Amino acid sequence: MQYALPPRKSSTAPPFAPRTSLFSLQRRRQLRTIGIIAFTVISVLFFLSRYFRATSGGPITTTILIPSGTPTIVLVTLFDPDTLSEAYLQNIKNNREDYASRHGYANFFANASDYLYTLNEQQPRSWVSVPAVRHAMSEYPYSTYFFFLSAHALIMEPRLSLERHVLEPKQLDSLMMKDQSVVPPDSVIKTFSHLTAKDVELIITQDGADLVPSSFIIKQGEWSRFFLDVWYDPLYRKYNFAKAEKHALDHIVQWHATILAKMALIPQRIINSYSKDSPDPAIGGTYHEGDFVIHFNGCDAKERSCEEEMRPYYSMWQRKTTNLQ
Repeated sequence: MQYALPPRKSSTAPPFAPRTSLFSLQRRRQLRTIGIIAFTVISVLFFLSRYFRATSGGPITTTILIPSGTPTIVLVTLFDPDTLSEAYLQNIKNNREDYASRHGYANFFANASDYLYTLNEQQPRSWVSVPAVRHAMSEYPYSTYFFFLSAHALIMEPRLSLERHVLEPKQLDSLMMKDQSVVPPDSVIKTFSHLTAKDVELIITQDGADLVPSSFIIKQGEWSRFFLDVWYDPLYRKYNFAKAEKHALDHIVQWHATILAKMALIPQRIINSYSKDSPDPAIGGTYHEGDFVIHFNGCDAKERSCEEEMRPYYSMWQRKTTNLQ
């Protein structure tokens, strides 16, 4: 009787991975798993911290490297060479350059012809002041404030810095006209009574009839770009407002609380005193000796001459700058 014999052991050992290789492979897998878990935890904590900071009203700060020598304030002046003499243009440039050099500001001189392609033949050329300011912001992306001032205005007090005269928080808080009808004399839409200087992105004046976009200060940022884009919207340009960009501004400030909530209305004579021949000044809005700016509003009308009206004040300004040297 035969019995099955147990299988014989092979004399050749089966192949196997060395102990050190198995350990190394397992270790790498463990490290990769730990790395993935750590990355996930850090990412979740980062996004949660930003979320709770945003919902609690705290600032979310991003470090921006501002190039040395960047001016805090840029003066924006729009010239229309087709309507102004070369001598007149040079006088305005002299006025702006002197003021900017005294306070470390920069100038952005814009040419109306560079923006006319955005308008049709029926739309007034005055509209292009809006893209001119937008252009200045793109050229000076790290500057904080932009002071747009009409080419028909002179800075008469070169010693006054914009910071001390307007922008310092305590000063701006004292200047803001709160609970004031946006469009005079009795618009039902009024400036916010609870507005503070830290909320402000746009500083402007009004005369006896409207908001006055010939002299305003705007702060660089997302809000200002939004505001300028809304103001220059094709629908507003095609609407045929009687006073073009001025009435468009009246409209959007009254109907868009997002814009009104960032606007400070200040007395006219702070940055926009009218000359004695200018129409529709606010009460007390006509130029007095010592005012920061004189604006020859409407001097380009047929019965008036900007050059003639500006000449005595330009001479007065020259004497002041000479005495300051």
